[in-house]
Amino acid sequence: MLTAVIFDMDGVLIDSEPFWQRAQMAVFAELGHFHTEEDCNSTIGVRIDQLVAHWYRIRPWSSPSQEEVVQRILDQVIALILQEGQPKAGVLEALDLIEAQGLKIGLATSSPFAMVEAVLGKLGIQDRFMAVHSAEVERFGKPHPDVYIHAAEKLGVEPVHCLAIEDSFTGLLAAKAAAMTALIVPDPALVGDPRLAIANHELRSLAELNAEMLAGWVK
Repeated sequence: MLTAVIFDMDGVLIDSEPFWQRAQMAVFAELGHFHTEEDCNSTIGVRIDQLVAHWYRIRPWSSPSQEEVVQRILDQVIALILQEGQPKAGVLEALDLIEAQGLKIGLATSSPFAMVEAVLGKLGIQDRFMAVHSAEVERFGKPHPDVYIHAAEKLGVEPVHCLAIEDSFTGLLAAKAAAMTALIVPDPALVGDPRLAIANHELRSLAELNAEMLAGWVK
């Protein structure tokens, strides 16, 4: 029986993937590495330090450090969120529906806590989450399941009793590896991707979620 819903953040609560794309393209261009949209799409859901390390292995640069590149990208993404961020369609209504079912609500994200604070503050939903956890403090980011497992621990719920809501294949793998029921609301770049078939449920948008649907999943 489901007793909790754990949201991913980027691409689920807020349409931040374009912000990540713009920031990556700008920062990597400064290094002489011109990222394409396909390059950005290939790392959706990956923790930012792992993303930078991935591209460093493929196209190494002499300076600045990987840590500085990570910070430059984060700073740009946070600035864009504060300037332009909006909740994705159906997010506020989904939170209302989930609360009405008496379910606990948590957050499990690859993004660092500084970005979590910016997003939840911008959207005005800080108080809707009983537990917030970031892979920033984990040894491994998604697709490793620890961020979901520890988010469930913070909620006081076994992972098997959680519904995870994801938009990326990387996040979907993490949720399934944590033994959670998984709902995929795919990023536009992943619509039709056959790998998403491992999800238990799929919606085009959280705006499609309704009380009857959620009640059926809770049973």
